Amino acid sequence: MKIWSGLLAVVILAACSEPPPAAIPPKVVRVLKVGVGETEDLRVDVRVYAAEVRARLESNLGFRVPGKLVARLVDTGAAVKTGQVLARLDASDAGLQLAQAEAQRDLAEAELRRYRDLRNKGFVSQSALDARQTALTAARAQAALTKNQSGYTNLLADRNGVIAAVAAEPGQVLTVGQTVLRLSADGEREVVFSIPESEIAQFKPGMPALAVLWADEAHPLPGKIREISPLADPMTHMYTARVSLPGADPRLPLGLSAAVRFELPQRLAGVTSATANDVVTQLPLAAIFQQGKQAAVWKVGADETVSLKPITVASFTPSGALVTQGLTRGDRIVAAGVHKLSEGEKVRLAVVAK
Repeated sequence: MKIWSGLLAVVILAACSEPPPAAIPPKVVRVLKVGVGETEDLRVDVRVYAAEVRARLESNLGFRVPGKLVARLVDTGAAVKTGQVLARLDASDAGLQLAQAEAQRDLAEAELRRYRDLRNKGFVSQSALDARQTALTAARAQAALTKNQSGYTNLLADRNGVIAAVAAEPGQVLTVGQTVLRLSADGEREVVFSIPESEIAQFKPGMPALAVLWADEAHPLPGKIREISPLADPMTHMYTARVSLPGADPRLPLGLSAAVRFELPQRLAGVTSATANDVVTQLPLAAIFQQGKQAAVWKVGADETVSLKPITVASFTPSGALVTQGLTRGDRIVAAGVHKLSEGEKVRLAVVAK
């Protein structure tokens, strides 16, 4: 009986005992990513310029002979193939010139045959025969040249591409080489932008750039400055520059609006950093954890645990703390609530700046 009473007491005590305490959830913290967004490196001056997608190769097409334009067979935006006829000149004069040149050639051939017969009979000298041979050679060359020029009354596409601009209309009388059409060739794409004359000294060919298409802002395209015009535009006093985009789709539509972004080095007076990898940035005051004279921040690791990282603060202002040493690009730091954390504590991210 006593045994059953003891067992019953144990069961009652077990039933009345409190359950184990629930696990404490990790603190939710807001995180900033160093070198991105509001924590960009202040040693880097970010410049953004409006740009436009253009073809790597652009040709101003014109006729090789003068004449009156009688037909333009393509409009702006038309896709063309190599050898396609794009425009025509009035060919009546060229046809008459060809007929004249061929008649002179035929006459020279007849004269040469006649002088050969006379030479065989001894009626003319060898020098007279040689003169007729030379005259025939010149007449043949002139006929071939005139035939070529008559063919130049058709303006042909020299490569596959798209008509980017039209500069002449039927009825105009054109000089040799006057631009009729501008052809943008298929293939590599570039973005073209203008640099103010006050900033031209900061740019040079080969500088890295990032092009962001307004039609596809989620996929920026890396590139480099290929060329900078040596002369400023006389109207705007701006220098035209071209950024090559080797990774861009060659079928990328021409004329798309874009923004081209550069990171230029900037000197901050009285600010130095320990290494080139250190980011000079401004942090909100709430992100600074002060231990006596040593300032620090909570760095969030890959496993989402925090660790204290000492930093060097050059100055404190109402807008934030200027940090010159201790942070590298990509570090994730806690932006607020720093006095509620402890070393090695696991946290949960609320917001990650991208």
